[in-house]
Amino acid sequence: MRIGFNGWFLDQPYVGSGQYAHHLWRGLAAREDLTCLTFGPTHGDVVVRLRRWGPLAKVWYEQVDVPRAARGLVDLLHYPYFASPLVKTCPTIVTIHDLIPLLFPEYSASPAMKLYNALIALAARRADAIIAVSEQTRKDIIKHLRIPGERIYVTYEAVGEAFHPQDDIVVEVVKRKYGLGDYVFYIGGLNRHKNVQTLLAAFARLRRQLSRPYQLVIAGRAHSHNVRVFPDPRPMASSLGLTWAEGKDAQSVDVRFLGFVPEEDKPALYAGAAVFVYPSLYEGFGFCPLEAMATGVPVISSRAASLAEIVGDGGLLVEPTDAEAMATAMLMVLKDTDLARSLRESGLRQAARFSWARTVDQTIAVYRRVLTIIDKW
Repeated sequence: MRIGFNGWFLDQPYVGSGQYAHHLWRGLAAREDLTCLTFGPTHGDVVVRLRRWGPLAKVWYEQVDVPRAARGLVDLLHYPYFASPLVKTCPTIVTIHDLIPLLFPEYSASPAMKLYNALIALAARRADAIIAVSEQTRKDIIKHLRIPGERIYVTYEAVGEAFHPQDDIVVEVVKRKYGLGDYVFYIGGLNRHKNVQTLLAAFARLRRQLSRPYQLVIAGRAHSHNVRVFPDPRPMASSLGLTWAEGKDAQSVDVRFLGFVPEEDKPALYAGAAVFVYPSLYEGFGFCPLEAMATGVPVISSRAASLAEIVGDGGLLVEPTDAEAMATAMLMVLKDTDLARSLRESGLRQAARFSWARTVDQTIAVYRRVLTIIDKW
């Protein structure tokens, strides 16, 4: 079995599609029962050089160059993100991580983005099979793309090997690097649907009830170019009466905005927190709460979309728009050491249910099933 793999996201490990592509590709490449040919714009077994530049480069690559290069070389072509070709040259599978571009209109305000979303939605309907990364995403695909459920297979994602309980010395080194004391932690993007404003409102309530000072530490770079998609959380903090600062060594403020943090620091930043809070309004999977559970930090998560499915019994679940409930959950974890310990243990058990090895096995099973069905026609 010769599998073609669209490697567009292989050099973008900091985004969810890049994590998925990297870990799946690495697992497929290690298998002896198949051959995996990688089609990439800059590297891979088959280098598909970009013939267009500007806004159309990616579209042309996805819709024309990769299918053309794959013709006759592979038995099946896998697009590990939501952008399969409209005209196929071989059996094609597409992985859909979420439907955020379709469900949140502010992310697709321009005519070009609306046209692109319509194109990839139509192309997905023509794919031979869809891989969804959660049951929730599968339901969304059935509902919004009107693709029959029997063509959709669920294979869960996982987290990288670096996310595990951290050595105390490593945690202390990273905390000193950023000048951190006791803190509540959030990482996961500042996009509008991440709902950071509710977390800030909840922390403002929490602060009034704490006898011991905790900071809210928010990691992630603020964007100023599109406030509809990336609302600036700093004015929100000020409007709630929260003092804030950016960067390192500002222990006297209520909220710390760390900006971009390198991948190697993330496990220790999770592990050093008293609690990790994830208020998102929608996730197709939810890497960040799973990373937090895998490092052994207590997790409070929104129950929206797939998050209840992924977090399960491994954390406390709250309504994403209920700041009071979120504040109450944080207060419970910070004051009740037995609850915090229980959440650490249950989170580790829940995180252990997800592995990239299982993802690879299940994905190969989908490949084989699709080829078997096609051979019977």
